[in-house]
Amino acid sequence: MSNKTVLVTGGAGYIGSHVVRQLGERGDNIVVLDNLSTGHSKAVLFGELIVGDTGDKELVTKILREKNIDAIMHFAANTVVPESVEKPLQYYRNNTVNVLNLLECCQQVGVKHMIFSSTAAVYGTPDTLMVTEQSPTRPESPYGMSKLMSEHLLRDYSATGAMSHVILRYFNVAGADPQARIGQATPNATHLIKVAVEALCGKREKVSVFGTDYATPDGTGVRDYIHVEDLAAAHLAALDYLRNGGKSTTLNCGYGHGFSVLEVLKTAEKVVGKPLNIHYGPRRAGDLAAIAADSSRLRELLNWTPQYDDLEKIIAHAYAFEKTL
Repeated sequence: MSNKTVLVTGGAGYIGSHVVRQLGERGDNIVVLDNLSTGHSKAVLFGELIVGDTGDKELVTKILREKNIDAIMHFAANTVVPESVEKPLQYYRNNTVNVLNLLECCQQVGVKHMIFSSTAAVYGTPDTLMVTEQSPTRPESPYGMSKLMSEHLLRDYSATGAMSHVILRYFNVAGADPQARIGQATPNATHLIKVAVEALCGKREKVSVFGTDYATPDGTGVRDYIHVEDLAAAHLAALDYLRNGGKSTTLNCGYGHGFSVLEVLKTAEKVVGKPLNIHYGPRRAGDLAAIAADSSRLRELLNWTPQYDDLEKIIAHAYAFEKTL
C-alpha cells in the first residue's frame, strides 16, 4: 500500500461510511472530513475524522497539504429531491459551490484525483427505462441540477490536465453493512426501503406511497435499487483505476433492472413476515415514473461484479441494521 492518503468528504454519512470501512479493511490511509450535520462520528470505523466543512477552504487546503492527500472521494452533499425544490439555494451552495471550493483547493495543492458522487437525478425523465451515460441529461429538480453543474465543473477542470476523475451516478442506494455495524441512520429519511424497515420495526405508523397513476405496471414508481456494499466496492475500484493512470470517465451505478414501490413493500413484508400499513397519496415534486441503470461500462471498465443484487438481501440487511438503532 502506498503512503498516499485518500480524503473522504462526508465519510460519516451513509454511503461514505461504507466506503471508509471497505478502504480501511484493505489497509488504505484515510482522512474523513464531515460536518456531522447528517453523519455520525461512530459510523467512521477507520481513519482519522476531522469535523469541519468542505466549504472551509482554509481547512481543506491544510488537510490536503499536511495529510499527503492524492485523491478525494466527495460524498458531502444534500440529497433530498423534494427538499431541494423548497430550498434550492442551499442545494446549490452545498452541492455546487462547495465542489468549486474543493477544486480550487486541489489546484492550489496539486491533488490529482477525484471520485465524485453524482446521481441518476441528472437524467430527469428518461426517454427509455434504461439509461446509459450518453442518455440526455435533463434534471427536474435543483438537486439533480446542482449535481450536473458539479459534473461540468469537474470535467472542465480535468480537461486542463490538472486532474483525473470518475463521476459515479448513483441509482437508488439501499441496504446496510451485512454485519449491521453501519447503515442508514439519517433521521427523517425519505428512502423507501429505509422508511419500510422503520415501519416494520414499529418506528413509523405507516408507509406513504406517493403517486399510483404512473405509466408503470402497477402505477407506482420503478427504481433500480443498488446495495450500498456494491456501490462502495465501485468506489474502491474507481480509486485504483485513477491511481493506475485511468482516464476521466462517468459511470452509472445500478443493477440494470427496477422494482416498483409496491413490489419493494411486498418484498419487505415477506422478508420480515409482518404487514405494513400503506397509505396512498399524490405524487411528490421532482419524482419520475421509472428509471434503471445500464451499468455495463462500470462492469467492463472497473471489472465490477455486484455481490448483493438481490432485493430480499438488501431489505434483510437494512432491517437488521434498523433493529440496532
